[in-house]
Amino acid sequence: QVQLQESGPGLVKPSQTLSLTCTVSGGSITADSYYWSWVRRPPGKALEWIGYIAASGSTYYNPSLNSRTSISRDTSKNQFTLQLRAVTPEDSAVYYCARDKTGSEDYDYWGQGTQVTVSS
Repeated sequence: QVQLQESGPGLVKPSQTLSLTCTVSGGSITADSYYWSWVRRPPGKALEWIGYIAASGSTYYNPSLNSRTSISRDTSKNQFTLQLRAVTPEDSAVYYCARDKTGSEDYDYWGQGTQVTVSS
């Protein structure tokens, strides 16, 4: 059974960098052909895909967030990390990490989600 757990600060100041880590257990983030993704849900809005890091190590980001987003991984800890730069209050959301089977938002495992608020 694959499990994912997000961790990171719940409050970030405007213009700073939001950094969240997803720790994966029950499966290796370098195995098979999965895509390890970050997704968010702003209040009152639909789910928004942020980007992923594939098992191969390649990354792909939502074009609307591409200039501010980086996703990296630590294979020794079986973790992957989201960094979102220059945040504004519009980046406040519940952030989820998830495993995507195909790279097309076909998720089979999710973390529980973590609330991040951008405020001074």
